[in-house]
Amino acid sequence: MEIRKDVRRAVKLVRDVVASRKAQHKLRGPLKSRELRDDNHFKIAVYFADGPVNMYQMRQWYQPLATLAKTWPVLVISRTGGGTLKLMDEAPIPVAYARTVPQLEQIVAEQDIRIVFYVNQNPRNFQMMRYGRCWHVFINHGESDKMYMITNQFKAYDYSFVAGDAALARLDRVLWDYDFNKRAIKIGRPQADYFSGELPYQPDERQVVLYAPTWEGDRAAAAYGSVATHGVALVSALLATGTHRVIYRPHPRSGVVDHSYGAANKAIIAAIAAANARDPRAHHVYDSGPDLGWQLAAADIAIVDISAMVYDRLATGKPLIITRPVSPTAVIDTSGYLSDCEWLPADHAADIVAAVDRLTHDEATVDRLQGWVHRYFGDTTPGVATERLHAAVQHLMNEWKRFAAGHDADSAIVPDSVENPGKA
Repeated sequence: MEIRKDVRRAVKLVRDVVASRKAQHKLRGPLKSRELRDDNHFKIAVYFADGPVNMYQMRQWYQPLATLAKTWPVLVISRTGGGTLKLMDEAPIPVAYARTVPQLEQIVAEQDIRIVFYVNQNPRNFQMMRYGRCWHVFINHGESDKMYMITNQFKAYDYSFVAGDAALARLDRVLWDYDFNKRAIKIGRPQADYFSGELPYQPDERQVVLYAPTWEGDRAAAAYGSVATHGVALVSALLATGTHRVIYRPHPRSGVVDHSYGAANKAIIAAIAAANARDPRAHHVYDSGPDLGWQLAAADIAIVDISAMVYDRLATGKPLIITRPVSPTAVIDTSGYLSDCEWLPADHAADIVAAVDRLTHDEATVDRLQGWVHRYFGDTTPGVATERLHAAVQHLMNEWKRFAAGHDADSAIVPDSVENPGKA
């Protein structure tokens, strides 16, 4: 078993190196023909140090950032070749590639960056955070009660944009000596203002069920994924009814750590294809597209793991079921919505049709859900979260001007380059 794991790791390493070299070669052309403006044009930077596998963290911010850019020009600073190619192909805002620290320094020197957004906790964030005279703001890539959301790393940033009261309560339990009134700014879920899109099927009498599991996690405490424990059984049961339409949207990292998750993912995809072949009118959907929103809005019932998908769905105010992790070491925060949710244990996965039917006709559960919606996101009236995001940015821009005026006499200090910056 260990030999197989070592072989898979070696193969993955070789593939990563080959992919990186291919990306570097492809980027030579785009970068030469797409020079950045050097007139201090961009005011906001979004720093992304990951590759294509974590592109989902950026995608959910595309539309809010594109709207924001109409007021304050926004630039994505990408640090990997593969990630840059993806961003250049699909992002609605400009992208700059900074493979090395000197290239990063050049971008900072040529632009008037006043706010830097971070969507994750990549260790290379600190290569950007060395620059002063701008606000470093953690905006995250979702709202959830996962252990990822209660890290002391929040303190590394000048500010954090959080969804609502539930996020503040969650952080208050773990962060010592943290000025929540100043540094944590509630903005709701602006992504929910863009939960729309063209459906890949014609709506009919079938009940639409979204199954959107997370990946297996990289540690026992974060083993929230259900693909290998619940997925095959529950999808098979729904496909067999003839009255349901399944939208299957797996996490893009499914199977990266645990081979069994990858195998279960493939089995579900194959089962959906087979069901559509038997009944072309079913239009079950295997969704691996970059856009997230239409699935959440279209589904009558959603089945999700403990992940940001719980709270993306919660923001719609529509019914959902959450898979209970099998791992006894998986950390479950039951101080919030997870204390009052509809759980699906693995040994009940095959009985999902009965669970869906019960929830469909349980008005009391749906009504109770609305209280949690307000606690997590505040006012979810369309457009309100976008207004709060813009107000938060305006506040930080005003604060930037206030501090900049107080430091007019200071000479700009450019940090020394790290050792061997060309290899960073």
